[in-house]
Amino acid sequence: MIPQPTPRGQTPPASPRWQASLSDLVTDPRELLDLLGLDAGLLPAALAADRGFRLRVPREFVARMQPGDPADPLLRQVLPVGEELAEVAGFHGDPLAEARHTRDAGLLQKYQGRVLLIVSGACAVNCRYCFRRHFPYDDNTPDTAHWESLFATLAADSSIEEVILSGGDPLMVSNRRLTWIITQLAAIPHVTRLRIHTRLPVVVPARVDDELPGILAGSRLTPVVVIHANHANELDDAVAAAMGRLADAGIALLNQAVLLRGVNDSVTAQGALSRRLFACRVLPYYLHLLDPVAGAAHFDVSDAEGTALVQALAATLPGYLVPRLVREIPGRPAKTPLAAGIALPPDRG
Repeated sequence: MIPQPTPRGQTPPASPRWQASLSDLVTDPRELLDLLGLDAGLLPAALAADRGFRLRVPREFVARMQPGDPADPLLRQVLPVGEELAEVAGFHGDPLAEARHTRDAGLLQKYQGRVLLIVSGACAVNCRYCFRRHFPYDDNTPDTAHWESLFATLAADSSIEEVILSGGDPLMVSNRRLTWIITQLAAIPHVTRLRIHTRLPVVVPARVDDELPGILAGSRLTPVVVIHANHANELDDAVAAAMGRLADAGIALLNQAVLLRGVNDSVTAQGALSRRLFACRVLPYYLHLLDPVAGAAHFDVSDAEGTALVQALAATLPGYLVPRLVREIPGRPAKTPLAAGIALPPDRG
């Protein structure tokens, strides 16, 4: 059954707490700098970069930042900066050639056996390094009628075993809408796994409300939630509790991070992230090298630096806490691994 709007004349129910948080985001660079007691000299560049990709960050995420520190690793992920305005060779609007992999509006397929659905074009937070910061969401966010067509497309393709709900952020939609989407997918016999790619439980952990774990785990599909955290400071006690509610429902939890200069490009930062993720019942999964999206070149870390970092990390952590360092290269049948473990000493004969 397709979710219907509240009938005219009836009062809609009160917004859940997570939706209330999303209605009061920090969207003005002036306010963000004021909240953190930062130098107003940062404002002109922030306003200039904000015009191209707007600031958007929940207040509870801001509360995890260190006041007075312009290099705070959480702040660097969200504050517009002048470097975004530079044109850098090799950095462009569609770094993963997703236009080439779009089967239908809102339906992308890059790899065999799995497809990605754009559930929502909205995010709770605009990350400055986002590979979809230039993505044409208006052309790829299906309405209800088009969703029916997409389900029919998936039902007709028996090679599809896994469906990834993405965006934007798929958890920006209501529980009612999410239930409807999952119910339709579960009715397709050859679809066996459901993957949710989301940053929302990290930046607004209240999104993991009393209903969500049951919605994700309540169908015949095997659920996997892949969160996105780049630094241990993102994972406060509220996030840990949210992850616990998902884990208790039997949902596999993985993390994908992006290797970002000035944020997490050290063994110390990566080690702390992996340990904190595991304490939150989440396994480190991928550590992505930066996708070359226009406006994010200042975050770039070279392949050699990334490889050395992960090899050093492997010398200090058990293997299950070492994320796989990968780069996504358009047209390849899978992500390309760059570091598999500890570098061996040269053969001395």
